[in-house]
Amino acid sequence: MNPEHFSREDEESDRRFYETPRLVTHIDEAACAVLAEFYGRLLPEGGEILDLMSSCVSHLPVEVDYHSVTGLGMNEVELMTNPQLTAAVIADLNKIPTLPFSDASFDGCVISVSVQYLVHPTAIFGEIARVLRPGAPCAVTFSNRMFPTKAIAAWRAFGDEDHARLVGYYFTEAGGFEEPVFEDISPFPGETDPLFAVMAERAD
Repeated sequence: MNPEHFSREDEESDRRFYETPRLVTHIDEAACAVLAEFYGRLLPEGGEILDLMSSCVSHLPVEVDYHSVTGLGMNEVELMTNPQLTAAVIADLNKIPTLPFSDASFDGCVISVSVQYLVHPTAIFGEIARVLRPGAPCAVTFSNRMFPTKAIAAWRAFGDEDHARLVGYYFTEAGGFEEPVFEDISPFPGETDPLFAVMAERAD
């Protein structure tokens, strides 16, 4: 892919854009419920989970007990409001595309409805592979909502199926993962927000 595919309409500071807390979910209630159920099936109970590009909600099932949930995001108020986080890290991945964690630190990783904002996705996915333990899943979920001025050009130009291919490309180009798998987890197609997932396990 070319650099222009990762350009954005608004190239001003992301910190400025995200400095105002948005204490809302970015998908509707039905999609939120399905997402929590999906994560409940995918992520290991008792595991150490990384919630990348986190906000005031992690969409994890409340009935599942995880050892820890570490959220990395842009807004301190949002992260402090998130009841599921046991640790919070403020970081701008578009400015510094590295993760401040040790190798093989986590049993699972999620990126919920926010992958469209990454301008260095292959570098970040490589970092995810580094911090995951062998066999640990990474799930990237997305809908059709976005802040259009902050989404990369390729995302704005593509539809749902191509979005899935694009995320699969990130996994493959980054290396360190098994073959990515796509799943349509939309709760009620045509009636609620659509919801899609691309997931891959950390290679042994």
